[in-house]
Amino acid sequence: MSISSEHKPLGKQVTGSLHTLSPIVELNVGGEMYTTTLSTLKKHPGSRLAEMFTGQPKLRTDSEGRFFIDRPGTYFKYILEYLRSNQVPTQCIQDVYKEALFYDIEPLIKQLEDSPQIFGELVARKQFLARVPNYSENIELMIRIARAEAVASRRSSVIVCVVRTEEDAARCQDALNSLDMDKKSVVKFGPWKAAPSISDLLDCIQMDVEAKGYKISFQPHIAEKGFRFKSHDFFYKFLFTWW
Repeated sequence: MSISSEHKPLGKQVTGSLHTLSPIVELNVGGEMYTTTLSTLKKHPGSRLAEMFTGQPKLRTDSEGRFFIDRPGTYFKYILEYLRSNQVPTQCIQDVYKEALFYDIEPLIKQLEDSPQIFGELVARKQFLARVPNYSENIELMIRIARAEAVASRRSSVIVCVVRTEEDAARCQDALNSLDMDKKSVVKFGPWKAAPSISDLLDCIQMDVEAKGYKISFQPHIAEKGFRFKSHDFFYKFLFTWW
């Protein structure tokens, strides 16, 4: 007597050996259904994906008995395409790269890292930002200041001081001492030893704040009349818009 699917147990742990299973494997990856072979999934021994299907099963199953992987299913098709035919994806590169890292498929990771999108982010932009002292911490500080000033307001602003050289850092400090504002609320970036310019760093700041879900813009901060330096040489106003 067969058991209807509505009476099948939910999310049971598989106890049999994968060696006794059919070479055809059905997968549920984040709600997307795939059918492939064990040999495809185990194509790269030592990868996390291969280990999932080696020896004792390390995955749970859904109500239909399909192996369940709790990852974004949309991008798994690109992983399968690579495993089946060595085809490196040309779409959704950033997202596929994250999945390749999760499944630890080293050859795909290396090939994706050679793509312009990943190369530019990892080798060019990230390496530059690694040379800007306390960059990540300053991004978080900007956000905290902006949120603190957002009460009953549509917009809040954060003043940023950007200096590329040690000489500019000293001049910036002199300028900061002349500003009529709470100096603790000014976020300082730099100096750094790398080719990108101040405008490049400003673009990076905007990009990384927006990546966290905020709507932001920036402009040179014009100080009061009689200010001894050109304030726009160092100071910029970042405007957060809340609604």
